[in-house]
Amino acid sequence: MEVFNITNTSQDNNTINDEYERKVIHIMNVVTCIIISVGLPLTLVAIYALHSMVRSDHVAPIYVINLLVSDLIQFCCMIIRITTKMWPHIRTLFHALSLFASVGFMVCIALERYLVIACPLWYRFRRTIKISVVVSVAVWVLSLAFALPLIFGVKFKVLKITFGIFFLLPLPLLIFFLGGTIKALFASRVPSDEKRRIVGILVLVLLIYTLLFLPSIVQYLAKAGTFVDYLSFVLRRVSPLVDLLLYVFMRKGIIDKLLAAVCCCRMNSNDSSRMDSNDVCSSSV
Repeated sequence: MEVFNITNTSQDNNTINDEYERKVIHIMNVVTCIIISVGLPLTLVAIYALHSMVRSDHVAPIYVINLLVSDLIQFCCMIIRITTKMWPHIRTLFHALSLFASVGFMVCIALERYLVIACPLWYRFRRTIKISVVVSVAVWVLSLAFALPLIFGVKFKVLKITFGIFFLLPLPLLIFFLGGTIKALFASRVPSDEKRRIVGILVLVLLIYTLLFLPSIVQYLAKAGTFVDYLSFVLRRVSPLVDLLLYVFMRKGIIDKLLAAVCCCRMNSNDSSRMDSNDVCSSSV
């Protein structure tokens, strides 16, 4: 009798777990569809707008364009994953390629912004479209070299450790670029609005990388629970959508208006607080 009860209990638990997993998968598919429907057209528009900003003395958009192209590959992989179960190895290869390239171009964006402030004279003579294109091609080739072992039967445990180390290495670099940029700002002759924009881009890249990829690092290098696995999966899906914020910081007019709006709000709040204090003083007199 006890054996029968234990068997029934285990079957009920398996049924509950299966239903829970089905609900979670359904919710994740709905979220993925929303991300695709919003992010795909916005990414295409951003790539077109950034392409018009590329010129001989302004090559920073090249790295952002490549980052958004890697996001387009992720969107395509999401669409294939939802619509069909065919070509799983090819889909996995391109998804890993896009993730590796996304990480690489985040580092390139941070490095380029750091060089503008820390080494302005050296960077001014080496800031050419040709060098930026060569660096972009190198990032894609290295990303492909890291992604190819996925289709050659490498052990899953080895892949997890490789992914975890790959995602962990850029984090100290991004922190160094941000700290070095802030330290070099005092001696730089770059205009103040450009300084704010550069620091904003570096802070945004570090926040995006930390918030979106840190759960994946924990998942690959440590024994994470089911919640961390689902969280890292969702955050990796959201990362192409969040990358569009870099386009906002690349547009001078948009970010300057946002900063001006923030300053106006602060001034209004200070004025209102002063008026309130004057009213209190007059009433007390």
